Amino acid sequence: MPITYPQTQQKDEGETLHGVQVPDPYRWLEDLDSAPTRQWIDAQHQLTADHLKKVPQRTAIQKRIETLWNYEKFGIPFNRDNRLFFSRNDGLQNQNVIYHMPTPDAEPIELLDPNTLSKDGTIALSGHAANKQGTLFAYGLSEAGSDWQTWKVRNVDTGKDLEDHIQWVKFSGISWTPDSTGFYYSRFDEPQEGAEFKDALYYQKLYYHKLGTPQNEDVLIYERPDQKEWGFAGHVTEDGRYLIITVWQGTHRENGVFFKDLQNDGKVIELLNSFDAGYHFVGNDDTQFYFETDKDAPLSRLIAIDINHPDAYKDIIPESSETLESISLVGDTFIVNYLKDAFSQTKLFKTDGTHIRDVDLPSIGTATGFSGHRTDSETFYAFTSFVNPGTIYHYDLNTGTSTVFKHPQIDFDPEDYITEQVFYNSIDGTRIPLFITRKKDVTPNPDTPVYLYGYGGFNISLKPSFSIGNLVWMEMGGIFASACLRGGGEYGKNWHEAGCKLNKQNVFDDFISAAEWLIQNQYTSTPKLAIGGGSNGGLLVGACMTQRPDLFGACLPAVGVLDMLRFHKFTIGWAWTSDYGSPDNEDEFKALLAYSPYHNLKEGTAYPPTLVTTADHDDRVFPAHSFKFAAALQHAQTDEAPTLIRIETRAGHGAGKPTSKAIEEIADRWAFLIQSLNLDITL
Repeated sequence: MPITYPQTQQKDEGETLHGVQVPDPYRWLEDLDSAPTRQWIDAQHQLTADHLKKVPQRTAIQKRIETLWNYEKFGIPFNRDNRLFFSRNDGLQNQNVIYHMPTPDAEPIELLDPNTLSKDGTIALSGHAANKQGTLFAYGLSEAGSDWQTWKVRNVDTGKDLEDHIQWVKFSGISWTPDSTGFYYSRFDEPQEGAEFKDALYYQKLYYHKLGTPQNEDVLIYERPDQKEWGFAGHVTEDGRYLIITVWQGTHRENGVFFKDLQNDGKVIELLNSFDAGYHFVGNDDTQFYFETDKDAPLSRLIAIDINHPDAYKDIIPESSETLESISLVGDTFIVNYLKDAFSQTKLFKTDGTHIRDVDLPSIGTATGFSGHRTDSETFYAFTSFVNPGTIYHYDLNTGTSTVFKHPQIDFDPEDYITEQVFYNSIDGTRIPLFITRKKDVTPNPDTPVYLYGYGGFNISLKPSFSIGNLVWMEMGGIFASACLRGGGEYGKNWHEAGCKLNKQNVFDDFISAAEWLIQNQYTSTPKLAIGGGSNGGLLVGACMTQRPDLFGACLPAVGVLDMLRFHKFTIGWAWTSDYGSPDNEDEFKALLAYSPYHNLKEGTAYPPTLVTTADHDDRVFPAHSFKFAAALQHAQTDEAPTLIRIETRAGHGAGKPTSKAIEEIADRWAFLIQSLNLDITL
């Protein structure tokens, strides 16, 4: 049935950029707290809720998600002076709970339960750091999904908080001093009231906080008034001698590394200040610093730099044929995670670079963790895949033996599912990996529903991962496909840059080609093909559906960057110009305008059924992106296909979202697809 959408006023607003007149009739929706915007949000919320309630399978879907979600989940443990810390969720708790225990087989002791901090579960643990002795636990809290953090400190033995209270922290963890008298952290100046979730953020500063003192007495360690876009991450070396200051510029791969000699209270030294590559500090032996870097190595390598002779460095682990993703230094052993066609391979090396052995991983999947100290003889890691919900392993560095520490018990049989990896050619002939997962008894054909997911940006690799939502989709007879697009980090620096700035169209071409390959190879057909993605993936969906509205059966752009001419004006959006380019640059402006989803909606076009999702407290991707896009889409749509927007309240970009809200959102997503793809499903 045709849908009657709320009337959305168009205003004669816009601007001239590089000689081009750019209209922006829905700019008034950027004023999030105005009465007209709130009325619009309420009307859209009611329309979407009423529409999804009519899907008869909606209730059964939510119940099945809840049933599957209700299993015990564990985070990867870490050791502090023979005390293990880890997170646990008993199944449907909104937030994970932190525990500690003296040995792996001891009875866990509850340390921190964020679920007690709010009735609706919207206060989340956003970061934590235990001191070296394992006696103090610093933790960051975020509210309603915001990136803003408040940090506190808890005494592990008593379970009581100290008086320390650190505010206005964003994009920062903390690093303890060896004597645990204080820690280093980064923060922004307190924003003006009412501008916390909208205004652009600049001039981050690095501070030292001494325990037992108020925040206004914290010592400013480093700032750069001449570099408003620089941010700082402070890290104390394991030997306690140096403070490593990683200097980041938004989301650029390239960064600087400075340091401060804490023993001699020295000044900050600019060790690597040319911003010519990415440098990640791994550890040190006295004055020899180890860095994972893509300097002259697109797939990355490990080098050593003597800070007394910084112009000379040596290879420790040379560049390989696979992408070096991460390195940790545990028990005088470099544990190196590589990516081979977007799945994990883990190898061990001595500190001189000699290969010791490979870690025997269960299957194609993703290994994470492997943290620890130089004196440790053990570590922990998690292994997950599209059908493995995440097994935690204990790894003995001396014997190379992995033993199961925690294995989740969940109401499904992984043996009923199959994952295959295929490769297809994009429009320009580039070979792209595609993971396809389904139940073994599902035989792909043109009537098979497929949910194609992608991201393609910011050097982020789309690796195998487990999702209850995707599992339910496959239980209903659907196929889940995940495309590893250019712009990500799957194949190193060159792969990332091939999807940035003036090359961004490559990402959309890769995704469109994935859809065409699935159709050509009889996995599905246009009426049964849905595409989805979040954040930069929301941009991906928005761009593809405006470029090829004929190709997809339904579209799910989530928390997307959809106005490519104003993204840099809100919160941390300016930092994304490293991937997108800047509207202030004429050539980059032309490229942005050519694919900006909001600006490329054409009135009188039949667009696929679309469910836009966002949240009113998203201070990462300003929610007005989704508001404006949804309004313009409803105005442009000529088909009877629904074009709806789902606006979550007291939620943000996604991190820390309560379990209850996550389950409801997934149920709405699949209900929308059941209706939009005309699926005959009984649960």
